[in-house]
Amino acid sequence: MNNSPDDALNDDGDHQRARREKLAKLNAAGVDPWGQRFDDRSMIQEVRQRAEEVKFKLEDGTLVELPDFDQPDLEYRQWKSDQGPGAEIGPQVRVAGRIILMRPTGKLVFLNLRDMTGDIQIFIGKNQVGEENFALSKLFDLGDLVGVDGRLGRTNTGELTVFAERLHFHCKMLEPPPEKHAGLADVELRQRMRYLDLVYTDGVRDTFLNRTRIVKSIRETLDQESFWEVEGPTLHTIAGGAAARPFTTHHNALDMDLTMRIALELHLKRLLVGGIERVYELGRVYRNEGISPRHNPEFTMLECYQAYGDYESMMDLTEKLVVNAIDAIGGGYKRKFGDVEIDFTPPFARHKYDDLVAQHTGIDPHDADQLTAYAKSAGLDPTGKHPDVIKNEIFEEKVEDTLVGPVFVIDYPASICPLTKRKTDNPAIAERFEMFICGMELANAYTELNDPDLQEQLFKTQLDGQEEEDSMAKMDNDFIKALRHGMPPAGGLGVGIDRLVMLLTDSKSIRDVILFPLLRHID
Repeated sequence: MNNSPDDALNDDGDHQRARREKLAKLNAAGVDPWGQRFDDRSMIQEVRQRAEEVKFKLEDGTLVELPDFDQPDLEYRQWKSDQGPGAEIGPQVRVAGRIILMRPTGKLVFLNLRDMTGDIQIFIGKNQVGEENFALSKLFDLGDLVGVDGRLGRTNTGELTVFAERLHFHCKMLEPPPEKHAGLADVELRQRMRYLDLVYTDGVRDTFLNRTRIVKSIRETLDQESFWEVEGPTLHTIAGGAAARPFTTHHNALDMDLTMRIALELHLKRLLVGGIERVYELGRVYRNEGISPRHNPEFTMLECYQAYGDYESMMDLTEKLVVNAIDAIGGGYKRKFGDVEIDFTPPFARHKYDDLVAQHTGIDPHDADQLTAYAKSAGLDPTGKHPDVIKNEIFEEKVEDTLVGPVFVIDYPASICPLTKRKTDNPAIAERFEMFICGMELANAYTELNDPDLQEQLFKTQLDGQEEEDSMAKMDNDFIKALRHGMPPAGGLGVGIDRLVMLLTDSKSIRDVILFPLLRHID
């Protein structure tokens, strides 16, 4: 029998009833259980940073600095006694957050309060807060949102604490929180109930805040490089700009079939034609494909285009985007991803596609017979396939997983890159790179093709053995028409933001860095 998410958290209705009884008591006491505006609060991290303002004041008014609380053998109660007559003083603070730990003991209650910046202990003494406030504390439950006015200080054990003087109620949690020890152990449950995952699973909130810092850094870097951010359409008439199967829908008023975008490329290139010479979009794209630790049906892409640049311009930009993102979240350029250490110290390595195929297989990557024979020996089926399709399958099977990186793989077979300009001295090679880290493709870039006649020809070319959804050879007549009006030579770049966040935050699955990943519906 399948349990509901509620059952997984707590199957005892007594907890809900007890919370609703306290809700009724709050209402009866004239306390709004859903809270009001609460001005002038400080974030808990800011309060913790004021710890040095806590002093010991002697009877003669002398202020004594508190001891180093990192000392393992410090006994703070004894330290205070050794100073002679006096009392601890500290700044008045106002905090608010969720109760994540509660320890009532007679006329004292200890709480641990959490906001988005951290945790802090709250001391509630009946003598300090008075009868009314102490009665209010008796209606608190784990998970409730409350506010506290009080003095910042230290308990006798040295714990930084807000000594409450007045309490405020902001929101009653009617569902019980996860059990203290079991927590949210089920991965799918954590993804379905991300709101609880953020509160109760260590490190999750930091991961998503770091995601925001990474995205912010990307925008800042592109702004510094004079790129302009735009918003393109998410509904397309043609699924172009990538090799992927689209989601389809239908517009009733116009009576026309549409697809959700699988890439941002072709509309951004239209803007190059229109004279926006450095342009980018950071947005969601949608691909109707399998789900894996590295794939989600909707994900976030960065695509940017630079007039009068090329794929080497994009390599320099990609390196700068990644390095600046690391600087934004801290932790240094040598970072763990699972059991692997990745060294992001620039410059990143650059290797040619054919050289890597030769290095890892021992065959001549230009010899069709050798490619076919090797594919068969590796368990791949080369029947009826173009040699470059066979070579790319060998690359994916034998090379990609060896690329710890970060490494730029450059100069791909032109026949599998229909949107890419060819090398002037070798038209069989496309000026394209992919950046790999730990076997994952993180970025893809081209020297963009701006010859409308060649582009039209390549859109019509379907390589033997290549599935339609695996090909970018999809005709977009309006895009061809736009190219005929003149698109400057340019470099173009696409970066998978979710994968970048995975790598920089040591997250094992793409679902761990998407706040609300798509999950199968349950009743």
